[in-house]
Amino acid sequence: MTHLLGPAEIRRLAAELDVRPTKKLGQNFVHDPNTVRRIVDLAGVGPDDHVLEVGPGLGSLTLGLLGAGARVTAVEIDPVLAARLPATAATYAPESASRLTVLASDALRLRAEDLPAPPSALVANLPYNVAVPVVLHLLTELPSVRSGLVMVQAEVADRMAAGPGSRVYGVPSVKLAWFGRARKVAPVSRSVFWPVPNVDSALVSFERVDRDWQGDRAAVFSLIDNAFSQRRKTLRAALASWAGSAAKAAEVLQSAGVDPGARGEQLTVEDFARIAETASAHTSGRTAR
Repeated sequence: MTHLLGPAEIRRLAAELDVRPTKKLGQNFVHDPNTVRRIVDLAGVGPDDHVLEVGPGLGSLTLGLLGAGARVTAVEIDPVLAARLPATAATYAPESASRLTVLASDALRLRAEDLPAPPSALVANLPYNVAVPVVLHLLTELPSVRSGLVMVQAEVADRMAAGPGSRVYGVPSVKLAWFGRARKVAPVSRSVFWPVPNVDSALVSFERVDRDWQGDRAAVFSLIDNAFSQRRKTLRAALASWAGSAAKAAEVLQSAGVDPGARGEQLTVEDFARIAETASAHTSGRTAR
């Protein structure tokens, strides 16, 4: 039987480890068992899943995932917290502790070969300052991850799940769409954290999609960065340095079936992939001549 951590256990563990949550590491620990149960339920993970958890902290969500029967690999950058987590699992989830692997590592440097087995899902309470880079890195590095549920700052959640034409649609929205579909599923109260953060949180779910088209991800991502670097400008102007000139940018865009007068926030990830492919074909054609 798995026992989830409440406020008293969280504070006792923190005191035992002399842990003082830091803004630098984005440490806000969940102390509400009902929130943990809700996250695990919305993630839909079970005995068939190998879950990658980033930033387990004191182990609140880890225990919930183990309680669902999942195998869990937890990646924790704080060596003190990483060292304590196996003992916490052994104490509060003795029948499940053998299904936990803890890596004292930076998730932004994680490689597939670092893991004991390919994970099928990502479920995490992510530090606000690195949430988007972590998700994009892990989806790139770990194609076995087919789904995810992450808790992030509410504004970040809005950007991650935004579609074309939205005021908050931008680089995170398009890059995440390269891998699949993201949607904001639920808000999370500040009161479930210790210490209480000064921002609101939300849950974002993700489902990987196998695209019919293939493309050079690095080239497409570079294009996306350029398209949104000067958000108010038309694509013809914003992509001038990327293409070599505004005239060349317009030529590529027109060949790709995109209006040079459009702006980045109007385009889908498929549009960006088509532009990058067209640009590559133009370059190859000039080289051949």
